[in-house]
Amino acid sequence: MTTSAVEFSALPDLGGSSAIGLYARHTPGHEERVAQTVAWLHEAAEAHPGRIVLANSLGAEDMVLTDLIARHQLPIAIGTLETGALHAETLALVPQIEARYGLKVELYRPQAEAVVHFVRKHGEKAMYESIELRKACCQVRKLEPLGRMLADRSAWVTGLRREQSANRSTMTDRETEPNGRVKFNPLLEWTWADIWHYIAQHQVPHNVLHDQFMPSIGCAPCTRAIAVGEEFRAGRWWWEDEKAKECGLHVRQTQHDDTSVAA
Repeated sequence: MTTSAVEFSALPDLGGSSAIGLYARHTPGHEERVAQTVAWLHEAAEAHPGRIVLANSLGAEDMVLTDLIARHQLPIAIGTLETGALHAETLALVPQIEARYGLKVELYRPQAEAVVHFVRKHGEKAMYESIELRKACCQVRKLEPLGRMLADRSAWVTGLRREQSANRSTMTDRETEPNGRVKFNPLLEWTWADIWHYIAQHQVPHNVLHDQFMPSIGCAPCTRAIAVGEEFRAGRWWWEDEKAKECGLHVRQTQHDDTSVAA
């Protein structure tokens, strides 16, 4: 595929943003990592014409991927899980993406009756009561809609990075799922500094909650700011044991157990 990159109208100067100020810095090999990611995205789009989607969580990594897809005019759809429990700041990115890049964002919402039934039976704070109930909430709000997003797709793209957690350190840049669908992880080798350097360099819109010390953002009840020295994902499901911090979006079966690796 030989598509040329496109330029977008400049956004207001983001240099004063705390996330950019804290994290953005150029590191050796950055340009090569960007080029490799673009090559992977081209390859993925060519191998799965019309049947590939970026599962955009509206976090920093997925906004970088959205920018690359738009900049290089790649035929990769953009899909988002609108769980019904996201921060307003997170949802505000959807119209920004559509206005800046001219891309339609596919929104996948949980089935209303399933949410009503879950809340009526377990309460609105069920996620704090047990790991089982929290995962059940994720099943209703995230996994079922994800299934619809991927139903007619043969491939999807994620913003997973090795640096995000120990669970993700052994992931590969592409994985073939049991049903034959391929998952591409083209940012796997990027660092947090890489992500924010790219955002600063290209003035990519980002979730303002990142400026409030939330590097990993999920549903509002399950996300908090982190303190200096805490792990990258410490603000997600912070009341649980570290090994339980999964929702099932990115499931990998190891040869030893059934541990899920999730966003």
